[in-house]
Amino acid sequence: MADRTALVISAHSADFVWRCGGAIALHQEKGYDVTVVCLSYGERGESAKLWKQEGMTLDKVKSARRQEAENAAAALGVHDIQFFDFGDYPLELDREAKYRLVDVIRKVRPAFMLSHSKYDPYNTDHMYATQVALECRMIAQAWGHNPGEKILGAPQLYLFEPHQTEQMGWKPDVFLDISSVWEKKRAAIECMEGQEHLWHYYENVAENRGNHFRRNSGGQAGGRAATHAEGFQSVFPRTVDEL
Repeated sequence: MADRTALVISAHSADFVWRCGGAIALHQEKGYDVTVVCLSYGERGESAKLWKQEGMTLDKVKSARRQEAENAAAALGVHDIQFFDFGDYPLELDREAKYRLVDVIRKVRPAFMLSHSKYDPYNTDHMYATQVALECRMIAQAWGHNPGEKILGAPQLYLFEPHQTEQMGWKPDVFLDISSVWEKKRAAIECMEGQEHLWHYYENVAENRGNHFRRNSGGQAGGRAATHAEGFQSVFPRTVDEL
């Protein structure tokens, strides 16, 4: 059995909740230790509701965003959440920052990884996070990086759903039934008080993907009655023994 671990690389501190909260909760129930790395708090670009409050400061926004993310992580059963605080709008990592993420990847040894779509013209932090995820995955596989350490195998990188799929070139090839953990995801969503305008949107996404799961699991001939699902795009070929 491969390592029962998973790693989420989230550009901002709320992204993991909207886009793969169901996957986190479901795999936690299956015995996986799920680690979430938030590369930034989204303090500058994704905290408009907080900035509209009088007397708000950058540190106060970061603190509020961190608390929301920690509350959401607890609701989902996250094993470990780490905040790298690399700043947003723009998100930038230098070589040493990337090595810090490589260290986490090698320590977690994930059976699979999750991050953003490869393209996002509305929020370049998102696609940058996935470029970093791919680069650090590659470094973690390199025998010459910190020789003597155990190298990474070849975990799948799943790209979770962006906000406007048509504009992102994101095409799901995996649907995950999250019906059994939907209430946990909804509770986590409601922890993100600074972005309340997204709550209904992501409930609607989960319901639509539940429809797609039903259709692709057998359609009208007896598909599983999923009420909520999440979609993912796999980057690498999936190796199987039977179809």
